[in-house]
Parts: sequence; C-alpha cells; structure tokens
Amino acid sequence: MPERLRIAVAAVLWAVLLTSCAAGDTMEHTTSGAAAGSRAAESESISADDVEQLRVKVLEVLPHDPQAFTQGLEMAGDTLYEGTGLAGRSSVRAGPPGGRPTVRTALPAPLFGEGITVLGRKLWQLTWRNRIAIERDARTLSEVRRVPYPDEGWGVCHQPPGNRLVTSDGSSRLTFRDPGTLARTGDIAVTQGGRPVTKLNELECVGEAVYANVLSTDRIVRIDSATGVVTASIDASGLLREDESVRGSVLNGIAAVPGTNQFLITGKFWPKTFRVLFVPAKRGPR
Repeated sequence: MPERLRIAVAAVLWAVLLTSCAAGDTMEHTTSGAAAGSRAAESESISADDVEQLRVKVLEVLPHDPQAFTQGLEMAGDTLYEGTGLAGRSSVRAGPPGGRPTVRTALPAPLFGEGITVLGRKLWQLTWRNRIAIERDARTLSEVRRVPYPDEGWGVCHQPPGNRLVTSDGSSRLTFRDPGTLARTGDIAVTQGGRPVTKLNELECVGEAVYANVLSTDRIVRIDSATGVVTASIDASGLLREDESVRGSVLNGIAAVPGTNQFLITGKFWPKTFRVLFVPAKRGPR
C-alpha cells in the first residue's frame, strides 16, 4: 500500500477511535465531572476573566517526521524524546531537536503508544488501552519492564516538586502517581471559571505548573497542579499552512527547553516542530 494511502487510512481509523473514546469519556465522567465542577466552583480563586491569555511567538522552525503520530514530547538535556502512536506504528525515538533520531525503538502490535516522560536514566511510556506502562532505559530505549496500568494512558510528565508523575486520561482530571510503581497517589479536577476543562492530553511539567494540550484544538492550558485551576490559555493556532495539514494532524506535543523559557511544540503528522515563546496575546505578527 502506498505510504500516503497508509497515512490517510491511519488518520481515518484514528478519527473513528477518537469519536468512540469521546463518547465513552462523556458517559464515564458525567457524574464525577459534575461533582468536580461543584468543588471547583466553591474553591476556585481565579475567575475566567483572570486567566492569562497567551499566544505563541515562533523563534525557529525545525523539521519533523510527517509520519509521526506524536503522543509525547520531552527534552532532557540536549536530547529530544518523542513517543508516537497507532497500533503497529508506535515508537519511541531520541535525538537532537530537528535532527534525525540517534536511537529508536518500535512497539509491536497491538500496543498503541501514548505519553512519555524521562526521569534521569529511566523513561516511562504509557499505552492507550493496553493496560500496561513500559519502563525503558533512557539512553538505549531498551525495555526494562512492564507494569500494570489499569487506566487509559494519555499524557504523562514528571514533577520534581513532590517527586511524582502527573498523568491524563482524556477527561478533566489529572492523576498523581508514584514515579517508581505508577500507583495512584491522588488526583485533581481541572477547572476554568469553575467549569471542568476536558480532553486533557499530552502533558509537560514545569515546576508546579502543568501544561496540557486540549485534544482536537489549537489550545494549550497552563494548570496550577495544587488547585487544578487553569491560570493561562495559550493560542497555538495558525502554525501550519493549509497545504501542510492532513486528516488527523492535530496539535499534540509540548516540551520545555531546559534552562530557558522556550518550548518545542508539534503535532500528529506535522511536518514541522516549532521553537516558541508564550507571550501575551495581542494583534500583530508572530
């Protein structure tokens, strides 16, 4: 099958899976989401009007594998790690930003790769509905062990304050986990103006803040992990030209550049990665 046709078929399959997932998520979280919204309305100290409105300012455009169904993106030192999805096409790769990966490993079908995070010499990789997480050697990407993961795997990042992992499952909740076992240690509802913010996907931890892609949108939110309150909404629209987009090519992938206030962002099937700053939203060129 020609490669372009394979990509198109994969994108259509993903759209079907996404619709199914969204329907299931709505049913599963209706009750808990209402309760979380009620609690957030009582405790939230930041109103919708107080949420900082930001946009992306592009500093550099880098090449990106247009066949990569990006699920996780993270910088550790000078190395960019990327996890990709789709059963039979999932992988983890590492290398210089914008360059060819220096090391890469594939996941055998039916595993569907999701978010990744690096903790020193260890890398965790989630799977979507396979009920396992994989610990890897961060240098070689070789598999060390598999552990049970009873929830859907979406995004994951490591939060050094408190030495915990933060994970998402496509709902409006973030779950905290032990970095050695992935056992749950707590969770929090994410709200803006007292309302749940759903479809939280790929995550990036920066101090006490958690940045999250909102699935199927050009929006990234910055979350106070102590309260679950959204403190900033980031508009990342307009990065790709219309002729650079294919079906399924949505924003997904955010990595803080160590030692700077810059980020790398990309998306599923995107041909480019962007080095950006998050700046106050206002009219004018990017």
